[in-house]
Amino acid sequence: MIVHGTEGYAVLIGERLRALREEKQLSQGDIQERTGLSRNYVSRVENGHTVPVVETLEKFARALEVPTYQLFYDGEEGPKLSNLSKHETAERDLWGSSGKDARMLHQFCQLFRRMEKGNQELILFAAKKMTKGKAPRGVKGHAK
Repeated sequence: MIVHGTEGYAVLIGERLRALREEKQLSQGDIQERTGLSRNYVSRVENGHTVPVVETLEKFARALEVPTYQLFYDGEEGPKLSNLSKHETAERDLWGSSGKDARMLHQFCQLFRRMEKGNQELILFAAKKMTKGKAPRGVKGHAK
């Protein structure tokens, strides 16, 4: 299944994975052995028919012996990170970024991924209703 609007990404990711695999002189069978993914799935990804989840991209990166960022970035060094102020960084380090909250978020994502689309939309609708007008945890000075 391809999420609406991701078709272009599927092709780009697939082309990049194939290029890295061929550069390393590996077959799809080699990737299958190294990742545990079926050869058919590897082919579907490389041909842009599906977009793998992050965990699967990490498997591809390990199999290809490259840092995960190289699946998205064609260069010797990693992309340059912008200089974020401490305030911007603090706002990004909110709930779900570490510890118990991160574990809960990970568990939620695993369960959410297995739900049917209609149920996902229902959960999101309910969450929006429950939080309407409330400030995000950890952000001070938010007006209701």
